[in-house]
Amino acid sequence: MSSAVVTAVAFVVIAGLIAALLLVIASHVFYVPVDERVSNVREILPGANCGGCGYAGCDDYAAAVVGDENTPCNACTVGGASVAAQIAEMLGRNAGSVEEKVAQVKCNGTCDASKKILEWQGMQSCAGAKTFFSGNSACAFGCIGLGDCVNVCDFDSIGIVNGVAKVNHDTCVACGQCAKACPQHLIDMVPKKAQVHVLCSNTDKGGATRKQCDNGCIGCGKCVKVCKFEAITVENNVASIDYSKCKNCGMCLKECPTGAINSFNLKHAKLAIAAKEKKAKEAAEKKAAAAQA
Repeated sequence: MSSAVVTAVAFVVIAGLIAALLLVIASHVFYVPVDERVSNVREILPGANCGGCGYAGCDDYAAAVVGDENTPCNACTVGGASVAAQIAEMLGRNAGSVEEKVAQVKCNGTCDASKKILEWQGMQSCAGAKTFFSGNSACAFGCIGLGDCVNVCDFDSIGIVNGVAKVNHDTCVACGQCAKACPQHLIDMVPKKAQVHVLCSNTDKGGATRKQCDNGCIGCGKCVKVCKFEAITVENNVASIDYSKCKNCGMCLKECPTGAINSFNLKHAKLAIAAKEKKAKEAAEKKAAAAQA
């Protein structure tokens, strides 16, 4: 082997040793201590990385809850009370109360209820379609129904039923991804125990709403008058429920003349249907009596 080759090999070896030494020194100089509690909290979290806690993902939340005592232990919507209790126990803090929530779509403008103005043949995206129009129905406030919310749900908890997004409350974890994806801002996180909801977001006056959707809220105020708990109000021509006051009695649901107030509770739903049929029968009898007079 020539001396030139030996010299080159020696140079490479020496350069490698120097580089390794420098890396070792740098690793010690710039070493940042890692709190092992972050890793422990991360193991407790379900790993959905959904962002429902308000952070970029589980890693981000784990670092935040360990590093800042003001970060709540109960922010993980997927893990719920059990995860909050484990994190609190590990960090020696109070878990706080955890109210289980689910997503709720504030629209009931089904295919048979809403007045259609066109059939969209373009991109199958609510956000994309909204840049051209506000839906294929006359109601500009309703669900466009092209499934942006469905596409972002990692839990298969939402789907398009009869033209409107519907949430499966049994599997929804209230991560909030569907709410972020909805360009109509129709989806809210509500208490899971709540059984009565206003399924309308139309702020037009009652007369205009009637022309757009049979199930729309017309702001008549009958629900407000019948509620004994002051849990429902009408603002900007549409009713809304204060879930902290609502007792799930269903009286507003029975009184609503359009079905804008609805429920997934079978008992409530039957009451509402019966009330609507009774009102329709009374209206028909009144019309028949007027025709005979």
